[in-house]
Amino acid sequence: MRKIKLTVAYDGTDFHGFQRQPGKRTVQGTLEAAISRLNGTETHVTGAGRTDAGVHAWGQVCHFETRNPMPVKRWVTVLNQSLPRDLVIRLAEEVALSFHARKDACWKTYRYVIDRSPVPDVFTRRYATHLPVSLDVQQMQLAAERLVGTHDFTSFSSAKSPVEDRVRTIYRCEVREQGDKLLIEVTGNGFLYNMVRIIAGTLVEVGMGKRTEESISSTLAAKDRSAAGKTMPPEGLTMVEVGYEPWEEMD
Repeated sequence: MRKIKLTVAYDGTDFHGFQRQPGKRTVQGTLEAAISRLNGTETHVTGAGRTDAGVHAWGQVCHFETRNPMPVKRWVTVLNQSLPRDLVIRLAEEVALSFHARKDACWKTYRYVIDRSPVPDVFTRRYATHLPVSLDVQQMQLAAERLVGTHDFTSFSSAKSPVEDRVRTIYRCEVREQGDKLLIEVTGNGFLYNMVRIIAGTLVEVGMGKRTEESISSTLAAKDRSAAGKTMPPEGLTMVEVGYEPWEEMD
């Protein structure tokens, strides 16, 4: 038995999220179908995290077990020949049988992109949320810095989330400009349902002057979803990277 680790990129627009769902097109289901055909037996794929419908990935990590003797580098070429154009294997590595894509992950980085141009960019509209308003980026960055550290992120989690322990550690939260695009990048040891999209929505409200950067502290303390900003649309969000070494060693 061998275990293969895949680094996967996908355009989430036409997927109903990562997690397999009966009768729906998902990233996990599509991967499992392609790998199962190659293995000649049903193969289960485990991902580092579940992205929602419409959310993208550049560095999603998955693993699966196989008895197929095919050289590990061949998995990239052979799988990409059978996968749809919106799902690509970037890297395949053989790892120890003890490796687990989700449980062994030390941190993840997500990026939220806002297009501030007067007219939407037709070439990036699937990967950025169009918001043609003036934003105070400096105030947004100051607010973002208040999210760094270990906190109870109940206020920044969907009320539908069944998770009881909502304490997470954010290692980095940055807001930067890239032409007409505004990038919000967050790295943490784990994320709650809709957490990054709610963080983005809250920072946008700071940028618009609807709330102050100092208010972030009281928003965290409230532990109430209604205290934070709105949930931003899914198309602006991308899972950028998953790390398997402690963040301190990578910084």
